Amino acid sequence: MVRMRSLLLTLALLTTPAFAQHPTLPLWPNGSPEPTHLTGPEFDPTTDKDRIVSGKPAIRVTNITHPTLTVYSPDPTKDTHAAALVFPGGSYVRLSWSVEGTEVCDWLNSLGMTCILVKYRVPEDGHYPANVEDLEDAQQAMRLTRTHAADWNIDPARIGVIGFSAGAHLAVVLSTHPDFQGANVPAFTVDARPNFQMVIYPGWLTGAASQGAIGKVDPVLQPDAHVPPTFLVQAENDYTAHVENALVYFLALKDAKVPAELHLFTQGGHGFGMRPTDLPISHWGALAETWLHTIHILGPPGPVGMP
Repeated sequence: MVRMRSLLLTLALLTTPAFAQHPTLPLWPNGSPEPTHLTGPEFDPTTDKDRIVSGKPAIRVTNITHPTLTVYSPDPTKDTHAAALVFPGGSYVRLSWSVEGTEVCDWLNSLGMTCILVKYRVPEDGHYPANVEDLEDAQQAMRLTRTHAADWNIDPARIGVIGFSAGAHLAVVLSTHPDFQGANVPAFTVDARPNFQMVIYPGWLTGAASQGAIGKVDPVLQPDAHVPPTFLVQAENDYTAHVENALVYFLALKDAKVPAELHLFTQGGHGFGMRPTDLPISHWGALAETWLHTIHILGPPGPVGMP
């Protein structure tokens, strides 16, 4: 069964035009910094129960031991030279590859932005700070993107991150700890700090009772003035990640005087990505496009308005 799912995933990816047209780079050409306990190829863990999302099939991927980034460039006539790394969600167990990955790249390309789709290591035992592999992959993806900025027609000062669910948590981790130094990672001089972040139905941002942080942001993710401008989206009926994650993080950003925009909706649930539905939350992409202009990632350069 695993072999069949692996074959189906490979066929699906190879028959996707974007996959065939855009380069894929290993994050760690000489091997990942930490040894893996996983065996076997990558495969799609999707079941019949969760295959359909908003009326369309979804592709997921897991058993990732060789993390990569894939470059989705826009039409050269529309290229704004802005870019975003995309971190799909999946509870750090799998990656929602189509709904929170390739389809997000299609949207970014429609705005004239380059999409860097990051396939980070999953499944993993925990996440930052207990497990640093997710952050190391995110940092390396940003460093490689800035290193190749000229090759990919990207302005290195206009590269952000967009994360969904667990990927939203990873975006916040990267924005909070861009200078983290992994024990097995060579020191780098290339900056890993994003220039903006979009945090879409995030999880794991709230503190725990053991930290004395109920109703507050996780102290590990406490923002300071160096966190980039932030755009947040979540639904009140998100019973997977819970709307409190966006609420407490926005308040923490406010206290740190980080420019932030929060959009809460009554309905939407979790894991909807950018797929259209009859709900207002489906239009969050239009709100994000406007926001990208207000922080001058898109459009003419200018100062970011401060709260």
